[in-house]
Amino acid sequence: MADGTCADDFAPLRDLFEANLADGTDAGASLAVVHDGELVVDLWGGEARPGVAWTRDTLVQVWSVTKTMVGLAVLVLAERGEIDLDAPVARYWPDFAAAGKGDVLVRQVLGHTSGVPGWTAPLTVEELIDLEHSEALLAAETPWYEPGSAPAYQMIDHGHLLDAIVRGATRRELADVLHEDVVGPLGGGFHLGVPEELLDDCADLIAPPPADLDPDNPPTEFLLRTVLNPSLSTRTCNGAAWRRSAVGGAGGHGTARGIARVQSVLSHGGEADGVRLLSDDLLDRVWEVQSTGTDLVLDVALTFGLGYGLPTPSAPALPTGRMCWWTGYGGAIVVNDADSRTTIAYAPNRLVNHLVSSPRTDGYVRTAFDCLATS
Repeated sequence: MADGTCADDFAPLRDLFEANLADGTDAGASLAVVHDGELVVDLWGGEARPGVAWTRDTLVQVWSVTKTMVGLAVLVLAERGEIDLDAPVARYWPDFAAAGKGDVLVRQVLGHTSGVPGWTAPLTVEELIDLEHSEALLAAETPWYEPGSAPAYQMIDHGHLLDAIVRGATRRELADVLHEDVVGPLGGGFHLGVPEELLDDCADLIAPPPADLDPDNPPTEFLLRTVLNPSLSTRTCNGAAWRRSAVGGAGGHGTARGIARVQSVLSHGGEADGVRLLSDDLLDRVWEVQSTGTDLVLDVALTFGLGYGLPTPSAPALPTGRMCWWTGYGGAIVVNDADSRTTIAYAPNRLVNHLVSSPRTDGYVRTAFDCLATS
C-alpha cells in the first residue's frame, strides 16, 4: 500500500503505483502531481533500503531530473538580469574561450549544444566531485564537434558548465543559488549536496539489470566517452561523498513532492505557492528551440528548449503542446504542462534501463494525463 494523499480523480494513478510496489516493479518511490495550484497526488511507499520503509521525507537521487532544477536556477538569475542568456559563456567564464569556444552562448549550454558534452582526459569520481578542478578541464577542452550545430546531451557535465557560468556571474555556487533562491522559497524537498544531518533520509539506489546490447545499433562514440568517464556505479552513488557533492548534471536528491512543487513554476505561469520566480517573457523563452534532431550522445531524436526537453517522438507518453520536461537515468521524470497547469514528478530507487523512455515511467505519465482528461 502507498502512503500519502490522492484526489479521487487520480485514483487510477494511485492504483498503478500500488500495483508496481506490490509486484516489485518499484522497490520504493514517490509520486506527485500538482494541478492548478493544488498538490492533488502526494504518494510514497516501499523500502528506501532493505528493512527501512520509504517515508514522506525520503530522498532519492534523480539523476538528470537534476538538470531541470539547476536550469530553473539559471533562468531565475536571467530574470534578475544577473546572467544574459544570449551572451557568450566566456563573458562570465573567460577560460572557456580556449580551443575555439569563445562564441559559445549561455543559451547553447542550456540547450545541449556547447560542443563539450564530456571530458576527454580520464577523470575519477573524486576529480568529478571537485568542481573547480573538473570545470577547469572543461574550459580547456577542445569541442567534440562544431558547437551549435546539433544536440549532444551534456550527460554529466551539464551542471559543471552552468556552475562555472553562475560563479563567474554572481560569485555564488550554483547549488547555493538553487537552494537559497529557488527550492527554499518553495518549501524544500530537493538537495544538490545532501546535508550531513539528512544522509540517513537517502534511499539506496538499486542497479538495473545488465543492458542487452544491440549489435546492429551499438552505443555512439560520444555516449561511451561520457558514460565511462567517469563511470558512476550505484555503489558510488550510495556513498556519503557522492551524496554530499554538488554535481548538477546528475547528483540531485529529492522527493517527488519537492520536485513537483518547484517545477510547477513552469506549468503555472512562472509562479508557485505565491512565489513568482519568472516573468511571462522569460518563461516564454523556455520553449524557444535551441537544438533539434538526432542527439549525438543518446542517438535518439530530441528537441531542447532553454534548460528543458520539449515534446519529441522519442518520449511517446508525452502529449504535444506547451510542455517542458526531462528525465533521469533509471526512470525518474518531471513533466510540466503549461496548457493544463500540471506538473508530474516520479522518483524511484529501483533503476531500469532507461535513458529517455521506458514502460514503467511511461505508464505513470500516461495514467496521470488520462486522469486529467477525465477529471
